[in-house]
Amino acid sequence: MSTTGKINVQTENIFPIIKKFLYSDNEIFLRELVSNATDATQKLKALTNMGEAKGDLGDTKIEVEVDKTSKTITIKDKGIGMTKDEIEKYIAQIAFSGAEEFVNKYKDKVDKNVVIGHFGLGFYSAFMVAKKVEIFSLSYKKDAKAVHWECDGSPEYQIEEIGNRTQRGTNIILHIADDCEEYLEQSKIEGLLKKYCKFLPVEIKFGTKKEYVKEPLIEGEKEEDRKEKEIEVDNIINNPTPAWTKKPTDLTEEDYKAFYHELYPMQFEEPLFNIHLNVDYPFNLTGILYFPKLTNKLEMPKDKIQLYSNQVFVTDNCENIVPDFLTLLRGVIDSPDIPLNVSRSYLQADGNVKKISSHITKKVADKLEELFKKDRAEFEKKWDDIKIFVQYGIISDEKFYDKAAKFSLVKTTDNKFYTFDEFENQVKPTQTDKDKKLIYLYATNIAEQHAYIDAAKSRGYEVLLMETMLDPHYINYLEGKLKDIQFVRVDADTIDKLIKKDENTISKLTEEQQKTLQPIIENTVTKEQFNVVFENLSEKDQPMLITRPEFMRRMKDMNQLGGGGMGSFYGNMPDMYNLVVNSNHPLIGRILSETNADVQKNLAKQAADLALLSQGLLKGEGLTNFIKRSVELI
Repeated sequence: MSTTGKINVQTENIFPIIKKFLYSDNEIFLRELVSNATDATQKLKALTNMGEAKGDLGDTKIEVEVDKTSKTITIKDKGIGMTKDEIEKYIAQIAFSGAEEFVNKYKDKVDKNVVIGHFGLGFYSAFMVAKKVEIFSLSYKKDAKAVHWECDGSPEYQIEEIGNRTQRGTNIILHIADDCEEYLEQSKIEGLLKKYCKFLPVEIKFGTKKEYVKEPLIEGEKEEDRKEKEIEVDNIINNPTPAWTKKPTDLTEEDYKAFYHELYPMQFEEPLFNIHLNVDYPFNLTGILYFPKLTNKLEMPKDKIQLYSNQVFVTDNCENIVPDFLTLLRGVIDSPDIPLNVSRSYLQADGNVKKISSHITKKVADKLEELFKKDRAEFEKKWDDIKIFVQYGIISDEKFYDKAAKFSLVKTTDNKFYTFDEFENQVKPTQTDKDKKLIYLYATNIAEQHAYIDAAKSRGYEVLLMETMLDPHYINYLEGKLKDIQFVRVDADTIDKLIKKDENTISKLTEEQQKTLQPIIENTVTKEQFNVVFENLSEKDQPMLITRPEFMRRMKDMNQLGGGGMGSFYGNMPDMYNLVVNSNHPLIGRILSETNADVQKNLAKQAADLALLSQGLLKGEGLTNFIKRSVELI
C-alpha cells in the first residue's frame, strides 16, 4: 500500500545543506549519488566480513545508465539496500546521517574511512538536475521487502512496499528536468564520472565497449594465424585501487610512473621523483606528490594537485588551500578529514585542511633532505629542475626554510654546488671586505656578463649563477636571513669596488686631467642614461666598462615578477648605467694626449662603444656607425 509523507528538514540541520549545495555547480549531483552507492556497497562488504550479512557478495559493480528517450539517468548498486523504515528515516528525515549512525554502531569493528558520505544529505543534490526522483531498493536483511519511493522535488513524497524486485541494493532514477538535458549526453556523464569518480573503491560500469580477443588455437594452426573476434565487455571507467591506496613497499618505480601518466595522460615527460604520503596520526592522509621539471620559469602547472576525500574527487584548485609553493607539484592528496565540499573559501577556513597543509610541507622537506643525504651527486643533477620550487618554498614558508637550509644549494658559474654553510666557508677568506662584510658575487647570464665574471675569477673570487625570475626576491630574502652577507651582481661596479679592500690603486691621471677628459667622454653617450665616473683600476682591466647600480637593477628585476611597492616605483624608471673610465689604462692616457680633436673624439667614442657592445647596449644606428668606424681605424 502506498503512503505519502512530508520531508522533515529540521531547523538546526538546514545550514549544513546550504553549506553543502548552495555554493556549487549542479554537476556534483553525480558525484554525490555514486558516492552513496559506493557507501552502500562498502557497508555490505564490511558487514559480510563481520559475519552480520549472510550469503555471497557476488557482483558488486555500480552501474550508471543514461536513457535519452525516457530522459532518465539511473544509478544502480548491489549494496546494503534499504527498508521502508530506513528510507523514511534517512531520506525523509534529513536530520539523520546513515553513514554516521553506521560508524557509531560498528566503530570498534570497521574502519570509518570505508564510508564516504552522509547518506541523505548528498541524495538531495539529485534535485539540482531532476524534476522527479525515484528509489527502488531491497535491503540485504532477511525477509526484507522491496520498496519504491518517489518525490517531485516538493516536500511531499510517496512510498510503498513492492514485491517485484529480487536484486539486493538500490536503484536511483533521475527524471531529468527540461533545462538540464545536457546531462542526457553519454559523453557528458562519462566525463563527470571520470572527473569525480575515477578512483572510487568500487568498480563503476558505464555501458559497454568492444574488445578483440583471439579465438582458441585450432589443431595444426600456427600462433600467428589465430583469428580474432570482437566481443563486448563492461566499460569500467574507474580504477578502484589507485597507487596512493597501496603500501609504498608494494610499488615499484615503474608503478609510480604509470600512475603519474594515469593522472596526467597528456604529460609525456617523466617526473623527477615522487613523495608517497601515508599518515594515520594525528589525522588520516594518503597521497602521492610528483616533482615535475620546473627549470627556471615560475609557471604554475596546468595539471594541478588533485584533492580527494576517501577517493572521491573534491577539487584540483588547491591555491590557498595548500601553501602556494606546493601548487608547483603534481599528484594526489586524499584525506577523509577534508570535507566533501568544493567551496575554496570553506576549505581554506577548515582547521583540518590547515593541519594537513602544514604536515605536507614537512613531509616534502623531509623527502628532499633524504634525497640530498642519500645521493648528493644525483640531487645536484636535479637541482636546476627543482630549485624554483625550493626557492619559492623558502621565501613563502618560514618552517620550510628552517628545513631547506640543510639541502638548498647555490651553484657557481663553474657549475660547482654548495649549501649555504659550505659556500660561506669557501669564500670567507677571499670575499670579506674591509668592513668585515661577506660579499656574494653573482651573475644572471654567463655569456652576457663573461668579462665581469672573468675579472672576478682573476682575483680568485667565486661567482654564483642566479638566473631564475625568482632570484631577485630570493636574494633579498637570504640577505635578511644570513648574517653579515650581501649579494652583489658582478657587473654592479668595478671588481675592486664590489669587494672593497684596504689597498688602494693610485691614479695615473690627476684630478685636473680627469676634468679635462670628462666632457669629451660624456659626449660619447646619452647623458640621461649614463653617468661617467673615473676609477683607479688595474692597467690590465678594460679602458671603459659599463656597470649598473645594484639597488636600481634589483628593484627593476623584482618589479618584473610583481614585487610591488618600491619595486614598482623603480621599475617604471628608465635604465641607468655608469660608464666607468679606467684612469690607469694606456688608451685613456692616449685619448687625453691626442692633439687632433677629431681623432680624440673617435678614440673616445670607439672605447665607449666597445663597453656598450660588451653589454648588448649598442644597437641600431650606433652599432652601424661603430662598424664603419672600426673598418676605418683598421
